[in-house]
Amino acid sequence: MPSSGISAFHYLISTLFDLFALVVMLRFLMQLTRADYYNPVSQFVVKATNPLLVPLRRVVPGVGGQDIAALVLCFLVLLIKFTLLKGLNFGDINMGGWGDSFWRAFVGLISLVFDVFIYSIIALVILSWISPGGHPVASLLQSITSPVMRPIQRIMPAMGGFDLSPLVALIGLQFVRILVVQPLM
Repeated sequence: MPSSGISAFHYLISTLFDLFALVVMLRFLMQLTRADYYNPVSQFVVKATNPLLVPLRRVVPGVGGQDIAALVLCFLVLLIKFTLLKGLNFGDINMGGWGDSFWRAFVGLISLVFDVFIYSIIALVILSWISPGGHPVASLLQSITSPVMRPIQRIMPAMGGFDLSPLVALIGLQFVRILVVQPLM
């Protein structure tokens, strides 16, 4: 059983690295969906990721107009996280071998894409209740979730003033996540 000090560092490392990986994945998805660059949240994401992303772009070029360096940075952040956690566990059997960190980072990257879409849809729904007139975060979340939501909204229009497409999207995303991520674990 790990000591409380190791558990505390485990929590701190997981939280900090996961939050930064989330911001980097947001950056990639914002560029992919052509979200508003001048949105205040977009500006935060850009400023938070630029110190590591700009130098990495010199080494990792974009492909087809997509920022592959952001995906590589996100993967590296997750890889460092799992490697540090492996070191903190002092060879705990649950963490597997050192090469296992690479696979965990790859699966974590795929899982993070689903997390961003799921959390963005949930946040968008909550914001629609709190601030129905619109909020800068809501416009950014609409841009990010549009690849998932737009096809569902075309098939399933609002019924009686209720838009059930977020519910369908969440169920569908979780279903696909189980099909894709669970076999990789």
